[in-house]
Amino acid sequence: MKYIGAHVSAAGGVENAPLRAEKIGAKAFALFTKNQKQWQAPPLSVASIAAFKRNLVSAAISPCHVLPHDSYLINLGHPDPEKREKSILALLDEARRVEMLGLNYLNFHPGSHLGLMEENKCLKTIAVGMKRILAETGQVSLLLETTSGQGGYVGYRFEHLATILEQVNQKERTGVCLDTCHIFAAGYDIRTAETYEKTMKRFDEIIGGQYLLAAHVNDSKVDLGSRKDRHDSIGRGKLGMEAFRMMMNDPRFEDLPLILETIDDSLWESEIKLLYSLVDPNSPVL
Repeated sequence: MKYIGAHVSAAGGVENAPLRAEKIGAKAFALFTKNQKQWQAPPLSVASIAAFKRNLVSAAISPCHVLPHDSYLINLGHPDPEKREKSILALLDEARRVEMLGLNYLNFHPGSHLGLMEENKCLKTIAVGMKRILAETGQVSLLLETTSGQGGYVGYRFEHLATILEQVNQKERTGVCLDTCHIFAAGYDIRTAETYEKTMKRFDEIIGGQYLLAAHVNDSKVDLGSRKDRHDSIGRGKLGMEAFRMMMNDPRFEDLPLILETIDDSLWESEIKLLYSLVDPNSPVL
């Protein structure tokens, strides 16, 4: 079964996120556990944590279908040691928040060398930071998000993610979130049956299918290989509906949180219905 949702707001408290997901017919959702544009945030209250868990049950959404996203400020690959340390501590705090909420995953962009560090060194630096965070937490899995490659961000090649995962070497607590817009902008075509299968086969061969634990389902405003991060609404961008039809019938994406980050949140409810309508009722994976 496919579990489709969107990145909903946690305004007023994280406990509101499951209710907002339920309202749009979501079976999964993403959220920020703190303000994504600030380094510091007050700790989660006992009451807020309890209410979040109650509302999750009420919305009939499993913790394994919730995909928290880290702050946009965090950069585990930062070339400046002090700023990198600040990012590690911030991601550690978010990982602990995720654990308090009883959730499984924390999704984050690997990091950027900002043009001031060799790519391979940046990958190693990210892996070191991840290992430290995993050592100081107990259950959360860190999911590396595929990137478009904009702004010196690594993760736009499957080989980058494979290298980081190999160096971290904790298969049970690491994984990948595949973003359809990002991989397309990075040069991986998924618009036809042939190119879709070629791209997914490369993912399986280079990273390993067991690491695919989540996906961001976004159309792209920009062309193949543009290396720009510009999301669009489903069916209104450069990817076309066939890419999403294939994804919705791909057994690789069974039982994973599939999260919309499309640009118009007023369309999320209809986009969720649209994606479910693409699922073939005769598919053997249902």
